[in-house]
Amino acid sequence: MAGYVPAFTEEDKEKIISDFLPFVKYTASRLSWRLPPLLTVDDLISTGLMGLLDALEKYDGRVKLKTYAEFRIKGAMLDELRAMDWVPRSTKKKISEIRNAYSQLERELGRGPDDEEVAELLEIELDEYYGTLQDAHGAISLRFEDFEENSGEGLDIMECIADQREKSPLALLEDEDQKKVLARFIAQLPEKEKLLLSLYYWDELTMKEIGKVMNLTEGRVCQLHTQALIRLKAKVSNEFSSKEK
Repeated sequence: MAGYVPAFTEEDKEKIISDFLPFVKYTASRLSWRLPPLLTVDDLISTGLMGLLDALEKYDGRVKLKTYAEFRIKGAMLDELRAMDWVPRSTKKKISEIRNAYSQLERELGRGPDDEEVAELLEIELDEYYGTLQDAHGAISLRFEDFEENSGEGLDIMECIADQREKSPLALLEDEDQKKVLARFIAQLPEKEKLLLSLYYWDELTMKEIGKVMNLTEGRVCQLHTQALIRLKAKVSNEFSSKEK
């Protein structure tokens, strides 16, 4: 049962907004690689602030305010990005073709294919292959960074912020198994892609910051990130296919 939480005064809200503003800006910057042409980082910041204000209205004290507010801020931004689904069908089709090519070549070669091998199978020039990755950089993401597709409807947000201590042993084992599978897939990626994923998802750097660490342009980092996610999704697809046989 939720504990008693006094209503936030306007002064309280101003202080909380000021405290959370750096998080809002940084989160918007981290998600900026997914921006469609009609949205800007400032739009994401505004959306995040609206998510924060909504969190303050609905907060009931069942979890820490920081945990709840950060969840709602990021959730609001992700919902806005989903609502602006700008990726053309032709690009989605090309992404699917690249993923299928990765799956096929990995099964045939017993290893992750090179860029040249994927392009050759697709019968396209390497420049066109890289161009597709660039166009697709906002169209593909890892689910552990995202929330459920229907999170805004019929779902108690508090259920998504589970207390690890209340999880059943079976649930904990399933979580651990998923982490091990993901870790195994990531370990099979090329070194640059492994480093990039580590810097983005675990160290939580922005694409621009990763570019400085890896001495690459921000555009090239986005390109490699998309390529790494396509590889992972292809590996997951192969894993499920092998288990079904």
